[in-house]
Amino acid sequence: MSGMTHPMLDKHRDTLDQALAAIADRGYFSIYPESPSPRVYGENAAADGKAEFDALLNSEFALGQPGTRDHVATEQSPYGIEMNIAYPRADPDALIEAATSAWTSWRAAEPEIRAAVCIEILQRIHSHVFTMANAVHMTTGQAYVMGFQAGGPHALDRGLEAVAYGYFEQARTPKTAYWKKPAGKGDPLSLENTFRIAPRGIAALIACNTFPTWNSYPGLFASLVTGNPVIVKPHPFAVLPLALTVKFAREVLAEAGFDPNLVTLCIDGSGDTNAAYLAKHPKVKIVDFTGSSQFGDWLEANAGQAQVFTEKAGVNTVVIDSTDDFKGLCRNLAFTLCLYSGQMCTTTQAIFIPEGGIETPDGHLSYDEVTAGIAKAVEKLTGDDAKAVELIGALATDDVAQRVENAASLGDVVLPSRTITHPKYPNARVRTPLLLSVSAQDRKSYGSECFGPITFFVKTQDTGESLRMVSDVVAEKGALTMGVYSTDAAVLADAETVACDAAVNLSCNLTGGVFVNQTAAFGDFHGTGGNPAANSALTDGAYVSNRFRMVEIRRHVPVRD
Repeated sequence: MSGMTHPMLDKHRDTLDQALAAIADRGYFSIYPESPSPRVYGENAAADGKAEFDALLNSEFALGQPGTRDHVATEQSPYGIEMNIAYPRADPDALIEAATSAWTSWRAAEPEIRAAVCIEILQRIHSHVFTMANAVHMTTGQAYVMGFQAGGPHALDRGLEAVAYGYFEQARTPKTAYWKKPAGKGDPLSLENTFRIAPRGIAALIACNTFPTWNSYPGLFASLVTGNPVIVKPHPFAVLPLALTVKFAREVLAEAGFDPNLVTLCIDGSGDTNAAYLAKHPKVKIVDFTGSSQFGDWLEANAGQAQVFTEKAGVNTVVIDSTDDFKGLCRNLAFTLCLYSGQMCTTTQAIFIPEGGIETPDGHLSYDEVTAGIAKAVEKLTGDDAKAVELIGALATDDVAQRVENAASLGDVVLPSRTITHPKYPNARVRTPLLLSVSAQDRKSYGSECFGPITFFVKTQDTGESLRMVSDVVAEKGALTMGVYSTDAAVLADAETVACDAAVNLSCNLTGGVFVNQTAAFGDFHGTGGNPAANSALTDGAYVSNRFRMVEIRRHVPVRD
């Protein structure tokens, strides 16, 4: 990096250098400990975070941002607690005007200074990680430990990854260059070229209910580090995690000498449609969205003035051909299906199994024996209610609960879903996974996303048909993940071909502690942007590089030796 200086750059230069090395190496890297252990964070950290969260309940959330019309409370906790946090409902035009004014000094700042300020924001969030854990836990339905990990350290990892990629893409072009071209017998042509980064403009970040920080931090920090102000539009049911994020970002920006209105919060009251309004506003030049295919498709078609980054719905698949560890396969898939009640955009929905069964070290297993083995592993994980809720959490909305109830008619029930009474929150919305068996021809059942704890075992003629069906489904509906289990090198090669052709990330023979629906920042890409489930990947160069453009200024200069 250059000799540019700023107190926050001096503080975080090493972290930025480490993150830059990590995106080049793509090995394991994290600076935010994922264990909530008191040995890591201190004896009082968890209690202090819970107290800070409790103090926010039944109160007005102060941000000090412009354009406040009134305060509204919209969250409905899946655990049934009354949150009653009233957030400032702002006039979106006032936020756009404030962001435009705030943009001047931020866009003029050097990329390394913007990166350092972003890292300080991440660190500030991390200093309140237990408050964030409770906020994510109570608004999304994630179990507490998952809320801590996915909502805190793992989301921060993704944010830092975006900062590193954003800085790298800006820094790869030199600030100045001397250009000389021979001109026959005459003097050479000579220019001095200056390359200026031109950020696109205001970014609208439209967040989801289930992973408000993990899915939002890449876009938030990719836009900020590349010089763009961000208006954060949270899901009405999961406001607090992003309200806290905006609060901490505004604090850090002010401390760094920048206008805090570079980051603002725009929430919906009754009847508001701020997401659509912001997405089509002529001054909004970037849109980040996570959520339904319906609205994602609308954004891609209608926000023509903006660069749109979407992560939508898909049908994630696993093909089972054979295995050298059937028990490990069952345990691994059961954990995948149970984690957060299948409410992850990466959770497997359709598992393709040959009707003739599969080969294992314990001999041949029939189709029914394979499905029964996975169902038994799910039952084991969810058999103890008190332990089960720490894995499956709660259903995010009533719609998901109704979907589980309705889905039982979509196939033959292998394992019914049951209602669990949460031992701590009696009004929590908790259901165990529903496992169904269908035929390969029953595409109406398994061929569209069924968000929630619903999984289809799909009976096929053979593994060849399984792979063909996966190819067809992903081409039509998209997917973020694909898995395969096989001891046959040819089958693995065919699965890899399908994955590359369909542009979906593939996991092979996972039987241990790595799961198809979990990805790690710096090591794994989340999505590819190459199929209908998403038009972008978290996080690669393409995700950040189109948030700014490069402007060249040419000047004639005398020929240099």
